[in-house]
Amino acid sequence: MRPKNRFFAAVLMAGALLAPVMITSCAAQVGVGYRTYDPYYHDYHVWNDGETVYYNQWLRENHREHRDYRKLNHEDQRRYWEWRHSHSDHH
Repeated sequence: MRPKNRFFAAVLMAGALLAPVMITSCAAQVGVGYRTYDPYYHDYHVWNDGETVYYNQWLRENHREHRDYRKLNHEDQRRYWEWRHSHSDHH
């Protein structure tokens, strides 16, 4: 194998080995959870432990059984975001 080919092979191998580490690092910067789009206010929210606290408060105040936000129908998701944006700590 020529030296030039060996170099490219080494670069490809290093990239393949580092890709999972790089992806994990990016996910850690976003935080635990997932990112969700609020189509009613046209903004994004990172659904993490902090958002879960607000969601559970909304569930209690509205006398609802716990259900994963992603499984709510669109109308209930809209109601949640209306409630959420009326509280001072939304982002």
